[in-house]
Amino acid sequence: MRYWDDFLVGCQYKAAAEQFLRALRDRCHRFHLALPPDKPRRIECGRWASERRQRRGQGQPETCDLLGLTPIGSQTRTGQLTVRRQTVAKRLRKQWQELKPTLRTRMPWPIRQRGAWLQRVLTGPYRYYGVPRTMSMLRVLRACLLRSWWQTLRRRSQRHRTTWQRLYALATHWLPPPHILPPYPAPRLRVTTRGQSPVR
Repeated sequence: MRYWDDFLVGCQYKAAAEQFLRALRDRCHRFHLALPPDKPRRIECGRWASERRQRRGQGQPETCDLLGLTPIGSQTRTGQLTVRRQTVAKRLRKQWQELKPTLRTRMPWPIRQRGAWLQRVLTGPYRYYGVPRTMSMLRVLRACLLRSWWQTLRRRSQRHRTTWQRLYALATHWLPPPHILPPYPAPRLRVTTRGQSPVR
């Protein structure tokens, strides 16, 4: 049985990236493994990647999808270079299309039981995609789920119509707002010794 994981490696120079790729192929060959020919990619990124590609007439820097997230180069409010991870909308949309029929089949469930189930449904994407700068996509997912819940509640009866005010009250109780689970690297890597001196 063979197991393999996706990963990204950042190199400052192109020669270092090519050297790492050769060393990786040699190491895989030692364990009787081989890299797929279409998987290893060298992508130009960094502070001046966009300017260099525009001078060569190649457009914007290339991107790649890694575990449902797309890492791209971005800038902070102070103009510093940072790595921003965007949620792959195609993968999230596929999960949403698979969830809609299940929500329709569970229409006769009581509101309390269905609310607890929807809470568990949202917990998974929050933990997986809840990285810094992905709040907008998680808010869209919660809004879509809230609208589908409203539609199924209104279809349960022809006499009783669920208003948005009541649905917002149910959402406040059962559907948690999106939040960032893993913190930024700065607070995550900050360590304090016994002498209360910070170590970075």
